[in-house]
Parts: sequence; C-alpha cells; structure tokens
Amino acid sequence: MAELNANQATTTDMTNKVDDFEVSSLQPDGESPSVDETFYDYNFSDTYFGYYKEIPELKKAIDALATWTVGKGFETDLRTKNLLQVVVGWGEDSIQSILWNLQVMKKVLGDSFAEIIRNDSGDMINLKPLYAGDMRVVVDKRGIIKRYEQRTKGKVDQHKKFKPEDILHLVNDRVANEIHGTSVVEAVKWVIDARNEALRDEKMIKHRELALGVLYVDTDNQAKRDKIMRQYEQAVKKGEVLVLPKDTAELKGTDVKPQDRLAWIQYLENFFYQAVGVPRVIATSENFTEAASKVGYLTFEPIYVREQTDLEADIWNKLGLKITFNRPPSLAGVQQESEEKNTGQLGFQDNEKEASIVKNE
Repeated sequence: MAELNANQATTTDMTNKVDDFEVSSLQPDGESPSVDETFYDYNFSDTYFGYYKEIPELKKAIDALATWTVGKGFETDLRTKNLLQVVVGWGEDSIQSILWNLQVMKKVLGDSFAEIIRNDSGDMINLKPLYAGDMRVVVDKRGIIKRYEQRTKGKVDQHKKFKPEDILHLVNDRVANEIHGTSVVEAVKWVIDARNEALRDEKMIKHRELALGVLYVDTDNQAKRDKIMRQYEQAVKKGEVLVLPKDTAELKGTDVKPQDRLAWIQYLENFFYQAVGVPRVIATSENFTEAASKVGYLTFEPIYVREQTDLEADIWNKLGLKITFNRPPSLAGVQQESEEKNTGQLGFQDNEKEASIVKNE
C-alpha cells in the first residue's frame, strides 16, 4: 500500500483556478485638450430604449419617477403660464407631457433633448422632443458645449446643427468631466438579464412539470418502446401527459427546490429596484405593510425632489422661465406624529433599558 505524505504533495497547473472578481477600470468620457472639438454619440440608445420598452418593471419604475417629478403640475406667473400653454410639441403634446417625456428619456438614455423653436422676436413658441440616439454633443477643448448635431445616418454633410441655446438638454447623473449623462439601464442591465433568464428557466420548468402525468406501460417490445419514447419526446415539447414504459425509464428531479428558484428571482427583483433608485412600493401595487410603505415613501422623497429641482434649474437656465413643481405631500411630520402615538415605543422604565428577566406590568 502506498504511503501518503502530505509534505510531498504537488499541485497541477492553475488553469482551473477561479479568478477573483474585479471591476474594470474606466476613464471618463471627457474632452480632449489636444483637439479643437470632442464629440459624443449615443451609440447604446437603441439598446437601452429597447430595454425600457420591453422590460415592464424598468418601464414602470422610470415612469413612476417621472410622474412623481412632474405629475402634480407646477406654479408660475401668468405670463409664463400663457407662454407655455401654446407649446404643443409634435402637435398633440402639452408642456406637461413634454417634460414627462424628457424626464423619462433622461433616465433611460442618460440624456434627453428638445429643440427650442422661437419666433422672430426670439420668444419660445414650441418645444419639440428629439431622440438622443440621433444626437451628437460637441464640446471644445475646454469641455464646454459648442453645438449639438442631429445626425443623419450615413450622411455626415446633412447633420442638422444647433446652437447650445436652441436645445433644452437634460443630463442624468453626470460625473467627473464626462460630456454626457449616465443611463440607469447601464447599471441594472445585468440584473435585468439575470432575472429574465431566471424567469425563462422557471417557465420551462413549469411547462415540463405540467407534462409529468406519468403512465407506466409494461412492454419489452423494442418497436413499441421506441414508439412510446417518440411520443414521450413530443409530449415534453407540447406539455402533454407523458407515457413511459414501466421500469425502462426513470425521471429524476433536481435538488433545487421551487422555493429556492423563486427566492433567487425575488432577490433579483429587490436588487433591481435598489439599483434604479425607486423603492418597490412606489413602482408597484403589491401589498406592503404600512410601516414599509412609509419608509419607502420617505426614502424616495429626496430622490424625486432632486429631480424636480434639477428640472426647474434646467428650464430656467435654457428657457429663462421660472417655474416651481408642486411637491407631493411629505410624510416626514406624519411619521414623527405616528411614532409619538405609538405608546409601545414610549414610557420605558429604567430596568427596561437593558436585557432583564424582570417584567414590568
């Protein structure tokens, strides 16, 4: 019998080594001081727009944020109100729907654009949304926006050029010296893909579970057995009742329980809403406890308020119009009042401040 000596153990090559997780290094998409102009094209817009249109939870979350931002309207002076009433976008818009549209596309694509159409006197008479996938941002060597271009695919000489003052440009979460915003889809794409793959797998499993009504048939005839197996194969594909020869085949399940698969899907869903920044209670109509709903509301309040103040600043800087979006009611004071009324959290006695077996009546 061979002697086993741990001191003489050797290792094989490390081709099967599991690599540590690493995040790729990135450089900001900023200006290039060595050239007169640096431009940015929104090459991922079609992909991100597809995610928005096809993924219901993504659409619902982004739509909800835009609705909370502009949905309650705004306050302004009479002159500005009359001016904005004539804005019709593509002919069937209103200033409210245009701002909602721009807010949605800002989150989906990272940036959103609208052409400012003026009369001969320079007053704005319309605001027409543009698709970021067609746009190009051009900055000078200092990183300051020099112009915008509406690109015509394959025809560089036909790009429509705009001065900075002719475009209302909303930017989402711009960081460092980048010359564009950040799409929320960029951060949550992996989570969306993983969840939908899990849902697809679960659908397949459920589909096959429907076919597992097993009828055992006792036969040793090869021809009959082959015929039955062909029928079995078709039954699996169609989700029909399965017929198997008795003692000639055996179906075994996996060790992964349905609750384990559903827990993974649930985790991805919760992770998704965290990554988007919209609490699940805001985006869905699921049953939540009152406490959970209040906490979700309170954590969401600074998020939509920031969106409102950013949009107010953009409208003032580019359109010269002073408006103030109406804020949804705050729960901050209500939450404090509710806690004060909860006598179970008040009136603690000294010997209740630390763990003790003594109970006060």
